[in-house]
Amino acid sequence: MTISVLVIDDSATMRAILMSRLSNEPDISVVGTAANAAEGRELIKCLDPDVVTLDIEMPGMNGLDFLEKLMQLRPTPVIVVSGSTEAGNNVTARALALGAVHCYAKCDRSGGLPLDDNGRLANLIREAAQVRFSKPAPAPTSQPASATIDASRARLIAIGASTGGVEALQVLLRDFGPDCPPTVVVQHVHARFAPAIAQTLDQTSGAKVQLAEPDLPLRPGHVYLAPGDRHLSIGGTASFHTKLRDGELVSGHRPSVDVLFYSVARTLGPQAVGVLLTGMGSDGAEGLLAMSRAGAPTIAQDEASCTVFGMPRAAIALGAAQAVMPLQRIAGQLLGSRRARLAS
Repeated sequence: MTISVLVIDDSATMRAILMSRLSNEPDISVVGTAANAAEGRELIKCLDPDVVTLDIEMPGMNGLDFLEKLMQLRPTPVIVVSGSTEAGNNVTARALALGAVHCYAKCDRSGGLPLDDNGRLANLIREAAQVRFSKPAPAPTSQPASATIDASRARLIAIGASTGGVEALQVLLRDFGPDCPPTVVVQHVHARFAPAIAQTLDQTSGAKVQLAEPDLPLRPGHVYLAPGDRHLSIGGTASFHTKLRDGELVSGHRPSVDVLFYSVARTLGPQAVGVLLTGMGSDGAEGLLAMSRAGAPTIAQDEASCTVFGMPRAAIALGAAQAVMPLQRIAGQLLGSRRARLAS
């Protein structure tokens, strides 16, 4: 099956480059191009593309406003195409929080614009084409025997996410506050965008969200996000701290959710809780199983509220998730019983 793509970018040069990068892909067809949001809106109505690539720094209606309206009226998998400036990174982070499923950097680290990106854009499009948007169900359609967990004594919350994860994290973390346990997060994202994503999440959460750095002490009321190009793990005995390292891809990723979850299982055992959110593939499933076997409560996001059910599905298939629930219920499970215990 051929994936139809609409390219929206105000630069004729960039439209040509994106088309060139996709021209040799037998399963991808660029069915149209648009120079602004107005043209893009009409072509989406006419062509009904599987995936849209969207420049968010455009004249007229900017990409963020266009994306917000699109996700409300006609949810479509969108890949944000961003420049290399700090402002562009910040806007891209906000776009991911609005529902864009991926971000694609126009330039490499040196600021250049090579004609060959080793198939990265094509792979992002293939992943985005698998996204199916649906309204969240009021309750999970299937779940293990235990639909709840007791996280009241957790000293740490560990979270993994991928495709659709920035939007999901924004929903989850808005209920976190100064009393939440230290929380560590691996979100699959290009390293260039990680600082802006941390900043965006920090603006909507009652907890302090920041990028993880080597040997940071884990403090209540703080959320530590993996920087995007290094594995994040947890070390320590009586007190705990973040660890960062380079290395090979694990489960296809760096940072890897599995790396984080395995370290939490070894270091904290039953004193932690693990959460696996929306995402493509299976990263985090084995690690969540290790956490469960170590005595930690574990949660997987349910299918109805996931952008992509791949990672949670893999965890459920392994028996790693002690509870499966909609995104909107997870924060209550993580924090509600803890707050009740502290208040008693």
